[in-house]
Amino acid sequence: MQLRSIGRERVIHATVTVPASRAAVWDAWTTDAGVRSFFAPDCTVDLVVMGTYELFFSPDADDGLRGGEGNVILAIEPKRMLSFTWNAPPSLPTVRDQRTSVVVRFRDLPNDRTQVTLTHSGWGEGAAWTKAYDYFVEAWAETVLPRLNERFVSGPVDWGAL
Repeated sequence: MQLRSIGRERVIHATVTVPASRAAVWDAWTTDAGVRSFFAPDCTVDLVVMGTYELFFSPDADDGLRGGEGNVILAIEPKRMLSFTWNAPPSLPTVRDQRTSVVVRFRDLPNDRTQVTLTHSGWGEGAAWTKAYDYFVEAWAETVLPRLNERFVSGPVDWGAL
């Protein structure tokens, strides 16, 4: 996996190679069952532009504290690109109601593998924004993308075991 910044603008750019077809990896990001297999224990995905893209990391928490709530799909290029809004975790309330944007690209590689490239941008300035940025540098590179890979190596995440 690679992680880098682009120019002066704070941008998270992470890449992982997954041992699965592009269609299978696309489904992991764009269907409720797929999202639940690696990203979050519950979700609502409506795969249309401006459709819902909410991921609930704490599904039993009160509204506003469940995770990626209120996010929407910005653009779709089937099996090639997905873009959606994203918000900071509930622990950062001063920037939580703001939205950043995430673009996920999917590219075929030999031997039925897929390269997934994630770009997360739209960061503001100040201490709370820096905390949010740092949080997602770690979350994408050390949790989400490794779980995506592991989902295709060993099977779906067992959310009850975490």
